[in-house]
Amino acid sequence: MNIPESYEGFRQSWMNNPQTAISSYIAKNQPFIPNLLPEQAVQMPAVQLAYLLEKRFGQQAFYQAINPANTIESPVNNQSAGVWLKTVNMVGINVRTIGSFWNVVKYALTLPTAQSSIHLLPIWECGVVASLYGIASWNINPEFFDAELAIAFPHLDTVEKQLKVTCNLLHLMGKTVGMDVIPHTDRYSEVSLANPQFFEWLQRREFEIVDHSENLHEKVQERILDFLYQYGGTVSEHYPRRKEEFFDNEIYSEEKRLKFLFGEKNNLEGRNKRRNQLINHLFAEGYEPVPATMAPPYRGLEVDHREEAKTVDDDGRVWRDYVITKPEQMSRVFGPLARVKLYESKNENRDWEIDFSKPRHEVWDYMAQKYLNVAQQYNFDFMRGDMSHVQMNPNGTPSNPDNYYDIHKYIKYIIRQQKPSFGYFAESFLAPPNTMAYGVEEEHLEGSDTDTTLGDLQSMVVGTERFVSEFARYHHLLTTRKFAPNFTIMTADKDDPRFDEFYVKGNEIRMFIGLFLTDMPSYMALGFEQRDTHLTPAPNEHYTKLYVFQLSEGEKATHGKYHWGQNGELFRNISILKQISEQINPVIENQSIEWLIEPDLTGQKKVIAWKQKECQKYLFIVNLDIDNVIETNEMNNILASTNAKPYFSTHHTKAYQNNEQISFSSVSLSAGECRIYEI
Repeated sequence: MNIPESYEGFRQSWMNNPQTAISSYIAKNQPFIPNLLPEQAVQMPAVQLAYLLEKRFGQQAFYQAINPANTIESPVNNQSAGVWLKTVNMVGINVRTIGSFWNVVKYALTLPTAQSSIHLLPIWECGVVASLYGIASWNINPEFFDAELAIAFPHLDTVEKQLKVTCNLLHLMGKTVGMDVIPHTDRYSEVSLANPQFFEWLQRREFEIVDHSENLHEKVQERILDFLYQYGGTVSEHYPRRKEEFFDNEIYSEEKRLKFLFGEKNNLEGRNKRRNQLINHLFAEGYEPVPATMAPPYRGLEVDHREEAKTVDDDGRVWRDYVITKPEQMSRVFGPLARVKLYESKNENRDWEIDFSKPRHEVWDYMAQKYLNVAQQYNFDFMRGDMSHVQMNPNGTPSNPDNYYDIHKYIKYIIRQQKPSFGYFAESFLAPPNTMAYGVEEEHLEGSDTDTTLGDLQSMVVGTERFVSEFARYHHLLTTRKFAPNFTIMTADKDDPRFDEFYVKGNEIRMFIGLFLTDMPSYMALGFEQRDTHLTPAPNEHYTKLYVFQLSEGEKATHGKYHWGQNGELFRNISILKQISEQINPVIENQSIEWLIEPDLTGQKKVIAWKQKECQKYLFIVNLDIDNVIETNEMNNILASTNAKPYFSTHHTKAYQNNEQISFSSVSLSAGECRIYEI
C-alpha cells in the first residue's frame, strides 16, 4: 500500500500519476479514490469527472442521472421510518467553501463507503450578511451555479437543474443527501414581506419598542399596500387592493404576489433593489420582524443601548440590536433572523407570552409544504433541523405531544407521508435541563420524533474527563432513548478559531471511533481530513464557519476562497483509516456493539474496547488519553480470552502499509493509540 508521507507528497502523487487511482476507481477495485486531496478533487475538470462516472457506472446510468427530468432512486428508498439515519456516518458540506453543487460530487470521490451520507448546509438565496441561515427567498442560491458544468452540458443551464443532477449522482454513488430545515428567514426576507401574517412584528422608535401587539402584521400589510400604491407593482396587472385579499394565498397566490412585489425570479439584482425599496418604506416607520431568539426565557425584548450594538448599513439605516429583558445563561437574540409565528399570543402579546394551545395552522402548513416541495423536487433523504433545541414552552415537553408540538416534527410528518424513508437529524447539543431549552432536552427530542441528534462532542478536547463522561452518556442515551446521539467529529458551522483547541490532538481518535463504532452515527465536516493544527488563530480563510457569511469587514470577514489545510500527517493517517474501513466495513456495518471496556461515566478511565455483537471478527481498543501511555491488565485479559491477533495500530502504520506482521504490547497503550485486532 503506497501512501505518501506529506502534504506535498499527496499533491505531487496525484499530479504526476492520477491514472492509477482513476483506473482502480473505474474498475470498481476501490469505491473511492485513495490519497486524493479534497482540494485537488474539487479542481477536477467537469469533463474528467463525467468520464470517471460514466466509466464506473455505465453510460446509461450516468446519462439518466445527469438528466434533471429523471430521479435516481435513493440507496435507502426501501427503508422506513428513518431508522437508517441512526447508524449513518455523515459528512457536512458548506457549499460556499467549494463553490458549487457540482463540486460536491467531486468531493464525494474522496469519501469511503462507510461515510455514506452528505448534509448540504442551507441552499437558498441569502439576505443580511449573506448568511446561509438567513433565507431571503425559497429560490436556490445562484452562487452555487457551476459555469464550467453548463459549458460541458448545456442542458444544465440553471442552478436548480444542477442541484437535481448533483443529488442524482450522489445517489448513484451510494450516498444519501440531506437538506437544512430552518424555522426562520432573513429579517426582511421576500417570504416575510409577501406573508407578514406568518411572522411576529414590532415597531421601534430609536431605543423604544413602541408596539409589539398580536396583530401588528395588519399594519405592516397596510404599509406594503401603501408602497404599491405609491410605486406600483413590477408587472402591469390587476391586484387585490384589500389586505385581506392581497395576502390571502387562496385568493391571490404567493407566486403572483412575489412577482408583483419584487419582479421576475431570474432577475436577482432587480428583486433585491425592489426589496430594499420596500424595506426603506417599512423601516422609516419603525416596522421590523421580531428577531429569532435562543434559550430560555426566549421572550421579552428590549433595545440594546450600547454604542457597539448599533449598525449603520450601506443605505444609512441605523439598526439596533436587541437583548432579552431578563436573560439567562444561554439567552441569545439573532437580529438578522426572523422566526415564523407558530402560535397565537396571550393577552395581545402585552407580556410576550405564547398560547401554545393555539397553533396557527396556516403557518405550519405553509412551512411544511415548502420543504416537502424541495424534498420531492431534489429527492432529499433527510432533513437537518436548524435550532432543533428550541423548546419555548416553560412547562417543558408534554407527555403526549401532538404534531403541533414542534415545527420540525410537523415538517417531518408531512414529508414522510410522501417519502416513508425520510429521516430527521436534529441540531441540538444535549445540554442540561432548562439551559438551551425549557425542560429536559432529551424529552424534547423524543417528543419531536427525532431520529438522531448532533450532540456536542466536537466542542470538547479528546480525552478530557468531560469528553469521556459525555461520550459515555451519549452512548447510554443511544441504548435508552428513541433517538441516537452522534459521535460528532467536527461541524462545518463551528469550524472557527474558538474551536482550535479541540483539534490540536486526538483527530485520528475521532475518525477511528466515527468509522468503527458501528451502532452510533457520526458527523464530520468537509475540511477535517487535512485541517491544520492552529496553536494560534489562523487567518479567517482557513475556517469553514466563516464562509457561512460573506463579510468584507470586521472580525468575521473573509477575503478570497477557502484555504484547505496542509496537514499531510493527518490526511495520511485518515487515508489509512479509510482504506481499512473498506476492508472491514462489509463485515461490521450497522451492527450493534458489545462493550468490553465501556466509556467511564466519571471520565476517569480513558481506555475503551468493543466488538460487534453479530459478527465477532474484530476487536477495537482506544486510549482516549492523548498525552499519556496507559498500562492495563484488563486489556491483557480481554486479548487472552478472545485469542486476538494484532491487525492494525495507528502507531504502527508503516508495518501495516508494508504488510509486515504487527506486534505490540498487550498491557501498554501509547498516548492516543487506536488498535484493531482480529478475533
